[in-house]
Amino acid sequence: MSNAANKLIQAAAGNAGEAVYVDDVFSTYLYTGTNATQAITNGIDLAGEGGLVWTKARTSDPTEIDHQLIDSEQGAFRYVLESNTTNARFDFGASILTPSSTGFQLSSSSRVNQNENPYVSWTFRKQPGFFDVVTYTGDGTTSRDINHNLGSAPGAIIIKRTDNTSDWTFQHRYNGNYALYLNSTAARSDSGATLQFNSANFKVVGPPSGLADAKCTNVNGATYVAYLFAHDAQDFGTDEDESIIKCGSYTGNGNSDGPTIDLGFEPQWIMWKRADSGTESWHIRDVMRGMPVTASGKDLYADSSSAEGSTTNEGPIPTANGFRLVGTNANGNASGGTYIYVAIRRPHKPAEEFAATDLFKVAPRSNTASADNAFVSNFPVDMGMSRNVLASTEMRIGARLTGDQYLETPTADAETTESDWGGWDSMNSVSLGFSKSAETPIEKYGWMFRRAPGFFDVVCYTGSSSAGTMTINHNLGVVPEMMWVKARSASYNWWAAHTFTASNAVKQYPSLNGAQAGSTESYGTSLGLNAQPTSTSFVVNTDTMIGRSYDWVAYLFASVDGISKVGTYTGTTNDVNVDCGFSSGARFVLVKRTDAVGDWYLWDSERGIVAGNDPYILLSTTGAQDSSEDFIDPLSSGFTITSNATTPLNANNGTYLFYAIA
Repeated sequence: MSNAANKLIQAAAGNAGEAVYVDDVFSTYLYTGTNATQAITNGIDLAGEGGLVWTKARTSDPTEIDHQLIDSEQGAFRYVLESNTTNARFDFGASILTPSSTGFQLSSSSRVNQNENPYVSWTFRKQPGFFDVVTYTGDGTTSRDINHNLGSAPGAIIIKRTDNTSDWTFQHRYNGNYALYLNSTAARSDSGATLQFNSANFKVVGPPSGLADAKCTNVNGATYVAYLFAHDAQDFGTDEDESIIKCGSYTGNGNSDGPTIDLGFEPQWIMWKRADSGTESWHIRDVMRGMPVTASGKDLYADSSSAEGSTTNEGPIPTANGFRLVGTNANGNASGGTYIYVAIRRPHKPAEEFAATDLFKVAPRSNTASADNAFVSNFPVDMGMSRNVLASTEMRIGARLTGDQYLETPTADAETTESDWGGWDSMNSVSLGFSKSAETPIEKYGWMFRRAPGFFDVVCYTGSSSAGTMTINHNLGVVPEMMWVKARSASYNWWAAHTFTASNAVKQYPSLNGAQAGSTESYGTSLGLNAQPTSTSFVVNTDTMIGRSYDWVAYLFASVDGISKVGTYTGTTNDVNVDCGFSSGARFVLVKRTDAVGDWYLWDSERGIVAGNDPYILLSTTGAQDSSEDFIDPLSSGFTITSNATTPLNANNGTYLFYAIA
């Protein structure tokens, strides 16, 4: 079906004139059971649109540890199916969850809400081009067409008989005439249960085909549910031209550096299974529980009730445009093995759709944070910085993509691994190396960022030892205005640059971990970049600076009206009012002198941007914060650099880079 036809279906469903993002139709949400009603606010309109909620206990502690699938089409979230068993549906007697326009409310049922136990929920909203749920009653015929409302040919379909025991039939667009079963690790089966499908219907088969009833999808009088996943319908995003789900295949190579799969987007959720004569579980991995580029991912298995498992250097790792397989064992990369996958795009709603407080927060160490995490964000954190501001110590910085590893801004050191760094598997807090604890006075602070197109992005890549160029894709969606880049695998200075133009990068700094002046240089070997960055990529010169054969991380920043501002100002020795276009002043201000030596000064409103003295720290040194100076004052449209500020901040005709967040 064409995009135009699919948009007509979306309009009929009430989405006319409104861009739909993956954020609107899919969510991975982590929660802890309470044995009491609790609201899960994941931004998905289940009440108005319907869909599927798939939950799983992450540990083996609860008494109910099977996968729990609950959908809107079977008695309004009343029935439960278990993907790892052949059981008929369980009739809960009443709705096990109550849908809302922003998610759902869990009942006090211990089945998905046992006290103090961790759970994951994956919510799939019905939406043309993404997902549909269909129920039907079998009529016993050999071949029968069942209509659906996906609006495009499905990429994968899962069918389960609900009134009796049966296997979970799984048919993928790359399966051909073979069937797989979601509840089994078994190799593919030439069972005759071919599920042909198109943009209007899919075909099911009854007992006359010679199949046992448990594997048939059209037994007379039996009831069924089908879950349909779209493939590459490019109807989403701001311009309604982006895909958010793909169902594909690849062949493993058995090497530690496995195949790279180009999805055209960075995934947040991947389910994969070997689909040839080999046996392997149905793996499910997501970025909320853990899918870092270190390949230390956390797997659950659709065919097993087992607790969440951790892998080291095995399985898929996300890239800006897809994912890459690493490892040589049965985690998705057996030599010559054929694999199928379903992959869903990471959140891509633009920054303008959020409040500034949903994208950035600075917080003191808390005694009330959930899951022992020290810093409360109230949004999923993608990058965090932390340090003790009252002691001489380093500022640590790390990202969801890099897992339990962090860098230090005042040093050139390679990445350090720490088991309690991160705490990324939380919806509203992070640990960043600290557990919750009361402090008087407060010593530890965390600065937390959320990735969003137009605002901030994180990219990991590996350079090359061969001279040439390499294109690094990113998801900032606009040309970056400031970049911080650091080798993760080697001791190598930070690199920073800002204000990119077609002819040169206006200012480039040899290190974030120093006070050097910036230099204006044309693109080329000495700069590290080969050309002006674009809204989707930047090009590095390999075997030099930020293109050397190390593992790298790049942090990309940009201006968003009313939310963030990357810019410059000129010193006067008098008060300098810096207009950022904000309405309530800046909560975060970072300043660096660019025409002469000067450190990276950081202020925030949590520690104080007031009319009097304001504590600041320096990213480039380990010194404790200085609270004895009045270098900055509040300004409703941004901030004021005061006449008290010294030459690193306000020299006459000095030039300064700043980054501010409202």
